[in-house]
Order: sequence, then structure tokens, then C-alpha cells
Amino acid sequence: MTTPVESSASDGSERSRLTKRILIGMGLGLVLGLVLNAVGTDGLIANFVLEGIFQVVGAIFLASLKLLVVPLVFVSLVCGTASLEDVSKLGRVGGKTLGLYVMTTAIALTLAVLAAVVVQPGANFDLITDATYRATTPPTFAETLVGLFPTNPIRAMAEGNMLQIIVFSVLFGLAVTLSGERGKRVLAVFEDLNAVILRLVMMLMSLAPIGVFCLIARVFALQGLDAIDNLAMYFVLVLAVLVLHASVIYPTLLMLFAHLSPLAFFRSMRNPLAVAFSTASSNATLPITMENAEKRLGADRSITSFTVPLGATINMDGTAIMQGVATGFIAQAYGIDIGLGGYVTVVVTATLASIGTAGVPGVGLVMLAMVLRQVNLPVEGIGIIIGVDRLLDMVRTAVNITGDSAVTCIVAKSEGQLSLDTYERRTQD
Repeated sequence: MTTPVESSASDGSERSRLTKRILIGMGLGLVLGLVLNAVGTDGLIANFVLEGIFQVVGAIFLASLKLLVVPLVFVSLVCGTASLEDVSKLGRVGGKTLGLYVMTTAIALTLAVLAAVVVQPGANFDLITDATYRATTPPTFAETLVGLFPTNPIRAMAEGNMLQIIVFSVLFGLAVTLSGERGKRVLAVFEDLNAVILRLVMMLMSLAPIGVFCLIARVFALQGLDAIDNLAMYFVLVLAVLVLHASVIYPTLLMLFAHLSPLAFFRSMRNPLAVAFSTASSNATLPITMENAEKRLGADRSITSFTVPLGATINMDGTAIMQGVATGFIAQAYGIDIGLGGYVTVVVTATLASIGTAGVPGVGLVMLAMVLRQVNLPVEGIGIIIGVDRLLDMVRTAVNITGDSAVTCIVAKSEGQLSLDTYERRTQD
């Protein structure tokens, strides 16, 4: 019989091997793409390979990412919302936690969008597409609020209206929480569904090395060495915003809302950060994050049992940063000006969409596809950045679990359920 520890080790080994295969696929695709670019892409074989095999395989991989959006958001959000069993804490602890998670995500997205607009990482890509951005008259604030609530949730799912799906999922999760024993039975079914969907994600991500190889080879065959410089700029920019968010925003919140030492916090985060970086999965790191929050940061179990699992489901600041920079990068690469209104839409949409992002490797790309559709940008643009995304995914996950732990400490301190002796003693480790 396989123990939880053996299962966790097996999952970590599986993700490690997947990371290596994706990096190998990226490297081989880059080399082949440069070779094809050097010999010319006008020949019959080159055209057959680029516009035939690579185009088809890449398109199938992108389609497999998009098909997961609706079930992933709905099931994971219901599970995350319904995980709050003590209804008496729903309005107080739940409100604080959700408010902080949404706030940090909005800050992360704003930083990312500003960085993308100022630095212009995709300005020199000069890709061509038939897609055009059609500006529409923005709805009023009242219309926006009303539009969040679906009149037909099945229709919202069929049409991929993610904002309505998110609202329905949260309301459904709350109803499950308030339904007693019947709700617990329903939650058990959703937890099983969530496990199955996450397994489906991993199944499709096992094809990522092939998809990455085809997408990267085609990009570099068409773009040549210029693509390297632009991708490097994108990579460094995302990394810089991630580091800024983790090293400035979280410490500021800890000091401002809880009067806690950031130094003590980060010294207690070494173990979960190492696991998060190596697995690139918030869910895989969940047991270590919870134990660390209780044993080393001093938060009471009644707080950590809600904030950490909920954060692993809905708090994706790192993913939000990638989405903000990637959206600006893709818009610039295709020469499409989405304007100030478009970037505001990105911030609002990605903030809400990140709530439904499950903590498994590569899921950020699924959500990015939805964000791109919201502002009429080509989803195919994901193929430009997917090769370097796996490396950034490791850093994003470390940022995500740092946010989970910071919010846990803030909420626990506000509830009088944080041991300051435990928290401060860790500065001496």
C-alpha cells in the first residue's frame, strides 16, 4: 500500500521529470528552429514541417489547454469555497482572507501591466495576424455588476463566460457549506471530480514537451535569433516583477496590517519555498505550507486549515503577474493596441480568473487563453512564450505559496490566533 509520503514523493519525481522533458523539448525546438531559419523556410520540406506538422501539433496542444478552462474553474472554486466548514467564521475570516487574496492579486496584475507597458518587451517581434482589436463601448458600472450574475449557468459555461462562472461557483460553494450533511456529500463528489480534473491536467501536460517542441521550433524558424532577445526580455521582466512583488508587497502588508517582521517571516519560509520551486505546484506544496504556517510561523490550525488550502486554489499572484506581462507582450508582438480600457479589462478579468486557477504546473497557460480572448488577442500568442513559461512557473509557485503564508499570518494575527513567540523565535534559526 502506497503511503501519502510515498505518493507525494512519486508526484514530485513525476513533475521533476516533466520539467526536464519540457526543457529538453524547448532546447531541441530552439535549435531546430534556428537551423531551419538559417537554411531558409521557403522550401517544400520546411513549409510542410512548419505549416503542417508543427502547426497542427501546436494547435492541438493549445486546444487541449483551452478545453480545461470551464471544468477547472467551476470544480476547483466550489471545492475551495466549500472547504470552510465553520459557517460562523464565514463572514469574518472568510471575508478577510478573500479580500486580501483579491487585493494582492490586483496589485500583482497592476504591477505586471505597468511593467509591460513601460518596458514594451514584445515591441520588436512584429508578428502578423488577421485578428484585429475592435473597441466597444464599455458597459456602465451597474451593467457590469448585473452582468456578473448568470441567468443561466449552463449557458455561461457553454459560452465560456468566465466571470459568470466564477460568481456561480462561489455561490454554489457557499450553498454546499450551508447545507449540512447533504452538502458534505456533495462536497465529497466535487473533491473526487477535482482530483480527476487535476489528473486530466497532468495527462495533457505530459504532452507538453511535444507541444513545446513544435511551437518553439516554428517560432524560431520564422523569427530567427531576434526571437531570443525578445523572449529574454519577456523572461527577465516577468522574473523582475515576481521578485518585486514577493520582496516588497508581501513585507509591506505584513508590517502594515499585522506589524510583523518580514525577516522572521522569510527565515521561516525556506522549506516550503524549496518544495514549491522544485515541484512548481501549490497543491504539491500544500502539506508543507500548512505545517510550516502552524509550526514555524505560529498560526493556529483553525486558521491555517482554511486560509492555506483556499490560497492554493484561488491565490495565484505569480500566475497573475505572468498573465499581465504576457498579455502586454502578445499585444505588442502582434502590433495590436488594446488601449487603456483593454488593460483595465485584463486587470479585472485576470484578478477574478485567478481565483479559479488550480495549483498545478502549467495551468496558468489555460487561464491566459481566457484572458486573451477577453481582449480579442490571438490565443496562438501563447506559443511564443510557452517555451520559457516552465522555468517561470517554478518562481511563480514560490511567490504563490509566499502569498498564502503571508495572508495566513495577517488573518491569524487579526483573530488573536498567532503565537508571536513562535513567529519571532524563528529569526534565530
